[in-house]
Amino acid sequence: MNNVEDKILFTQADYAKKLRPLLPDEAFATDPSKLVILLINLAILILGWAIASQLDRWSVYLLWLYLPLAVVMGNSVIVLLFSSHNLMHGSVIRNSPLIRVISLLGLTMLWMPPTLWKAVHNREHHNKTNSLADPDRNYLHTQPETWGKWIQNLFVPSAEVNPIWLTVGMATAWGVHTFRNLTSVLLFNNKSVAYVPAAFKVSAKDRRAIASEFLVILMLHLSILVYLHFDLLKLGLSYFLPIGIGYAGLIFYIYTNHMLSPMTSVNDPLLNSVSIRVPKLFDQLHLNFSYHTEHHIFPAINSDYYPLVQELLKIHYPERMNLLNAKEAWRLLRQTPRHYKNENTFTDWSGEKSVTCPLNDK
Repeated sequence: MNNVEDKILFTQADYAKKLRPLLPDEAFATDPSKLVILLINLAILILGWAIASQLDRWSVYLLWLYLPLAVVMGNSVIVLLFSSHNLMHGSVIRNSPLIRVISLLGLTMLWMPPTLWKAVHNREHHNKTNSLADPDRNYLHTQPETWGKWIQNLFVPSAEVNPIWLTVGMATAWGVHTFRNLTSVLLFNNKSVAYVPAAFKVSAKDRRAIASEFLVILMLHLSILVYLHFDLLKLGLSYFLPIGIGYAGLIFYIYTNHMLSPMTSVNDPLLNSVSIRVPKLFDQLHLNFSYHTEHHIFPAINSDYYPLVQELLKIHYPERMNLLNAKEAWRLLRQTPRHYKNENTFTDWSGEKSVTCPLNDK
């Protein structure tokens, strides 16, 4: 595969126009049954905290029995993000007030106000994927050495990352991402903020909504802490451990979505996005989130139909799509630097390395 500048670039609309007639109409109908998945996973967390409230009565030798539940709760954190993500793209229901209420509950464990998610993900990321204006892209080597860039350099998978810091980052990088964008919008709300890869603005109305939603999220988290009596054992097993597991699981997907891809001035999902192959169980649990290129072509499609979109891409664009096994995607992330030297070249913090994007020669 040649470099991005040697390829004809298509837009998301180009792919959608070609593939839409080949997909059934029901793929674009809302699927309210997906709300059940979101609510079940909220219930799992609530049940986990109810059981954890009794942990002070358990023998210390039996506490390990809670660990499988902590793993299940961690998976629920992942599912809450992915199900809220689908909800806010309009593939579940189209009642805006109800979407806002349910997505607020769904995104609480992610500390992500829904109005902020609509801005950073639906508006900015999807319309400007892996471009200079995408807030979710890798930092440029030429960008200032801010705390945001330093933390990402310390945490993300790369050829230079320390395994200990990578482990810490897996459990916390989502929180850093949210904090970075939340503070940028609430404290400054201009495009000159240097500690995010690409700052963006929101309207005054949305800024107020983000602030109010964040206060609700904060109160919900405080309610959990109060319910568990600020007990370190209870919080460790039922709050911090599931959040850490959940953040690690979802950030694995997020790292592979675009961090291996070149930057593109034209939003071409087959070049700037990656789909990964994971065991079928994970696709079933995580609403086919591994089909990420497919999602970028049809953001509002029912996620059950992502596999069909992938089959069509294999037929009509067999040489363009980035489809990797999850293990291979992780290996490539660990073998390459994480800063952009230019749109096709990665470099390290010092700028001394020059590694061509591996997907260019796939």
